[in-house]
Amino acid sequence: MLRYLALMMLAFMSVPASAESGFASDRIAVTVVGTGPDVVLIPGLSSHPDVWRSTIAALPGYRYHLVHVSGFGGRATGANASGPVLAPVAEEVARYIREARLDRPAIVGHSMGGSWAMMVAGRHPELASRVMVVDMMPFLGAMFGGPTATADSLRPVAEQIRAGMASSTGEARQRQVEQTIATMVKTESLRPGVVAQSLASDTAASAQGFYDLVVTDLRPDVANIRVPLTVLYVLPAGAPLTAEQIDGFYRASFAGAPQAVLKRIPDSYHFIMFDQPEVFQRELRTFLSES
Repeated sequence: MLRYLALMMLAFMSVPASAESGFASDRIAVTVVGTGPDVVLIPGLSSHPDVWRSTIAALPGYRYHLVHVSGFGGRATGANASGPVLAPVAEEVARYIREARLDRPAIVGHSMGGSWAMMVAGRHPELASRVMVVDMMPFLGAMFGGPTATADSLRPVAEQIRAGMASSTGEARQRQVEQTIATMVKTESLRPGVVAQSLASDTAASAQGFYDLVVTDLRPDVANIRVPLTVLYVLPAGAPLTAEQIDGFYRASFAGAPQAVLKRIPDSYHFIMFDQPEVFQRELRTFLSES
């Protein structure tokens, strides 16, 4: 825990001053950090935008727009307290890009943030110059129901997961979160911060967000993405899959975007920016600097 706090303090000391964007939304808030070409950074389910702090410190020279989703990582739940979360938040990110008059920024999303990046770029193709998806596939439900799964066939499973997540409280919830994060962050010293973000999230919003991911197939949206697309992914911890099998799954999932560059990152769990920071930063630097 002490190492985690020390690393975060160093990251904050290295990051330029930030300011609230002033964008009014009951689903997201956006903080702007640095100067230079615009990059929108979107964290994942139950995450705080601080997951990007060490990345920002390592890659100066850009104006980063850090999205904080309401209900996640200690932010008041707002309109995400009920109803769908995935699609409405994507529309708010798109509205932010327009109202802030960003000139086709790069969009980078981790996990559920990757889903939002795909939705924004696929449904509003004029808004993004390039997209990076960090460890997320277009149709998460396929991991639960196989290649023939559909949104309708997965609803019973998704509803069961949503109910379980939403009803979890107290010590049982903390144990569940700690066990889950242990499979998502390989670097043990960095797990407590991610656990704290998850526990500070609204259970109903997080449960609905996961439900939305399971029953939403973004492969048609991916097919609408015409700009450069980079996908970083890992072999999930404990998954009954080989590296070759997960490679094939990602190739099939992103087949609608032939320009997609797919890269599996070895020796990492879900939070690639934590487990392989130098590799992640190198990939992001290359992604942002390509013309």
